[in-house]
Amino acid sequence: MKKIYYLFLAMAAGLCCTSCNNEWEDEQFMQMPSLKAEPNSAGVTPVYVRYDINGTKRYNLPVIFSGSTMNTHNRTVHFAVDTDTLRSLNQERYGKRNELFYQQLTSEYCSFPESIEFPAGECQTLLPIDFTLGGNNGENPLNLSDKWILPLTIVDDASYDYQANPRKHYRKALLNITPFNDYSGVYGGTKYMIYMDGNKNEPLTLNEHRAYVHDDKTIFVYAGLRDVDFLDRKLYKVFIEFTDERIDILKKKLRIYSDNDKNNKFKEIGQSYYTIEEEMDPQKPYLKHIYITLGLSYEFEDYTTIGENNRIKYLVEGTLSMQRDLNTLIPDEDQQIQW
Repeated sequence: MKKIYYLFLAMAAGLCCTSCNNEWEDEQFMQMPSLKAEPNSAGVTPVYVRYDINGTKRYNLPVIFSGSTMNTHNRTVHFAVDTDTLRSLNQERYGKRNELFYQQLTSEYCSFPESIEFPAGECQTLLPIDFTLGGNNGENPLNLSDKWILPLTIVDDASYDYQANPRKHYRKALLNITPFNDYSGVYGGTKYMIYMDGNKNEPLTLNEHRAYVHDDKTIFVYAGLRDVDFLDRKLYKVFIEFTDERIDILKKKLRIYSDNDKNNKFKEIGQSYYTIEEEMDPQKPYLKHIYITLGLSYEFEDYTTIGENNRIKYLVEGTLSMQRDLNTLIPDEDQQIQW
């Protein structure tokens, strides 16, 4: 009797297992295309593109099909520019301060296919986006004092053989285009002293200063305490050109200047310089560290905060420093940078 009982239990267990296995062969959810573009705290997705005024650079945006099983059909997924979502973001973040708005990247500076083929048996493919940051024939470079967004969405239509993911940050992407060169990025500013009206007893500092691309050999920062969220930032750009002229065995000369010195009275003091050092990580031998230090000294006048008749004089001196890490296992040098 016991043998019959155990045999019955074994058969029942086998049937349960078979039933469970068959159940998981079926789709448990819904297969939907999504954009793989996780937003940051500002609600946008940084996209780093090597600055090339005369050429085209490609960024491949991952597109995935969700679900518990593999995509079983050949599908055509459609994409479009999503102006409404960008407009909503600007209004939510900045209200009526139009000067701070993210600007929409136009077709002069980027292009992408309206649709891509998603083959059966694949759960991920790429949407190629080509950037021409120099504009038409390199004659109208993108103004990098502004913040640029390419707003994308997956297009839904009853005639399509898919339904886009209903969640906003899966169906849509606000790509914050961030051009870079060998010197742009976020610099530490704790040794970069900003003195107001010659008072050298109480320097002002910022933890970080972002340097933006101007061309292959030049970056710009905003003078003093200004950053990208100042309405008058474009009047206080400090351009930093990297030359090959040596000062000594470690230092090379920088050329710094302003495109608005007639108004902001910008003046370099002494000779600005830079150093670049490299080393491989002792624990991760594939990881290269590049250390860039800028030695700067200049003065300028703030003529907009209070007014032309109440100018505020500033002296700025000290160093900005940045560490850039490269994963040398990646063949494409532009993809090696660990942002």
